[in-house]
Amino acid sequence: MNRVRNRGVALLIVLWGCTLLAIMLGGFAALARTEGLQARYQFAQTRAHYAAEAGMVRAIEGLQTTDPDARWIADGRPYVFEFDDAKVNITVVDEDGKVDLNAASDQVLTGLFKAAGANDDKARSLSAAIQDWRRPGDAASPNGAKKPQYEAAGLGYGPRNGPFATVEEARMVLGMDPAIWSAVAPVLTIWSGRERPNTEHAQPLALASIPGLGEAGAQAILATRGQVNGASVAGGNGVTHTIRAEAILDDGTRSSLTSTVRLRGIRSGNQPYAILRWREGDVE
Repeated sequence: MNRVRNRGVALLIVLWGCTLLAIMLGGFAALARTEGLQARYQFAQTRAHYAAEAGMVRAIEGLQTTDPDARWIADGRPYVFEFDDAKVNITVVDEDGKVDLNAASDQVLTGLFKAAGANDDKARSLSAAIQDWRRPGDAASPNGAKKPQYEAAGLGYGPRNGPFATVEEARMVLGMDPAIWSAVAPVLTIWSGRERPNTEHAQPLALASIPGLGEAGAQAILATRGQVNGASVAGGNGVTHTIRAEAILDDGTRSSLTSTVRLRGIRSGNQPYAILRWREGDVE
């Protein structure tokens, strides 16, 4: 009787052991599968990332080529090329076609905010606040804002009283709401030094900021630009550009990079460009 009982206990232990072993093997198999999927995903992301970087380099080469007919035009038009089984979409925007936070006139800033949907009073106050942010001194301009106005709004900071250090700093300006910021951010810069955007490269919103141009004038410029594929516009490229490259693999994996670069020319022993800003992924 004891022998039968012992055999039953032994059989039960064996069954439990087999069950535990099966659970462990299943867990290991699931873990191995998960790690395999992660490795394939990371490999695909790495491929897409470097394809996007290749797009950046291709754009810089296109901007600096000595062949005027092959030179890329930095007005936001799309360029596409294939790299390592990836489709790379590239756009290049010359910074001199944007509104410079540190140099734009009151008329240009006001026109920009009106074009972005602000009413007249809002546009004027934002323009004045931008100018007060970059202007030394403690006295606010009419409709502007210095530290007392920021404190009255419950903000724990005041204006820099000096040039904007980054484009994103403009989000902190008194009165800048998310909707206006989202509209104007793509056409703001701190690198052109121009009082008004260069019409050869300006995007529609930046064109709308130029005093006296009007919608009809802006549309005429855009229409003429769309018909140009020669060297006259390309030859007018500036030296500082924002390049966005997005690489898409056959399986849908994608990676995007946005970089602002300053071209230095192609000379022996000289780095042909300097990176001023580098951002990975989709950006506002």
